Amino acid sequence: QVQLVESGGGLVQAGGSLRLSCVASSRTFSIGAMGWFRQAPGKEREFAAAISRSGRTTYYADSVKGRFTISKDNAKNTVYLQMNSLKPQDTAVYYCAARSSMVATTTTNEYNYWGQGTQVTVSS
Repeated sequence: QVQLVESGGGLVQAGGSLRLSCVASSRTFSIGAMGWFRQAPGKEREFAAAISRSGRTTYYADSVKGRFTISKDNAKNTVYLQMNSLKPQDTAVYYCAARSSMVATTTTNEYNYWGQGTQVTVSS
């Protein structure tokens, strides 16, 4: 079973930056594309960013486009989410996700594996 562990969350002022990391372990050969999703209190989990296995294809939600960057280091089995120009509405628990397919997708239920999440809080 693939295990995903996120880190890098925290409290930051509006306009600040954070870098989230997600390390995959156990059966990492079965991991294809990866993504980041987020869930704010009282809201459904939503897509933020995704990257294909090769790293050549990335997708972003309109709400984060131009501010967030997803990247990965296959040698380290790690995916990153660089978040700049953070806004209070970015406050949420951020989840790392992985799927067996090499193709990135923005759809929540197409990911097989999920981390426990890391809290990001942006103060105004």
